Amino acid sequence: MHYKHILKNREDAALRLKEAIPMQRLKEENWKIIAVSKGGLEVAAYLRGKYQNEIDFLFTEPIFAPNNDECEIARVSESEEIVIHEKLVDAFDIKYDYIYGEAHRKHEEKILSSIYKYRKGRRFVNVKGEFVLLIDEGSETGSKFVTALKTILAQKPKAVYIAVPVLPSDVLELLEPFCDDVYCLYDIEDYVETSLYYEELDKISEEKIEKYLENKRHEV
Repeated sequence: MHYKHILKNREDAALRLKEAIPMQRLKEENWKIIAVSKGGLEVAAYLRGKYQNEIDFLFTEPIFAPNNDECEIARVSESEEIVIHEKLVDAFDIKYDYIYGEAHRKHEEKILSSIYKYRKGRRFVNVKGEFVLLIDEGSETGSKFVTALKTILAQKPKAVYIAVPVLPSDVLELLEPFCDDVYCLYDIEDYVETSLYYEELDKISEEKIEKYLENKRHEV
């Protein structure tokens, strides 16, 4: 496969992204760096390096079809913004009451506990009038980015950018109209799964997540 193992690890991905992102602007305009996954949080930490930009993590949770925990039909964010995959919902004749009920349950049971665990209850960073960079290690469907965009845009930021090392071509087309720019190293037509494009993609420990979210200068 042509794109297999095109990235060594998250540090390699971040270093390469630095060549695509206007890092001087990131520094001077004090972009807020928002990860949309745990892996994206580590990429964000490597990307920031010694810069003083604030890093945060937007918590989201998937909502699955009834009786099918592999079919994501919607996603809810910590601000309770919900993005629904309309075509799937219509195809399976899923009731919207089910989606809203699951969204509330996931928010109460999963997201709030993550906020208290990893951010010690601190609210999500305020991005009104700010420059925002959303970041992930890759994306199969784009649902985390779309949910993050809906959540962030509701706060009325000055600009929103996306940085991602690998992305499906159709997801890139989906995201471009909703943000100011997408910094992507490889957009792949026949995308399989993100882990295929990395030589190493280690699980992120809970200690690392807490460390990154302290927003102090740490070696990563």
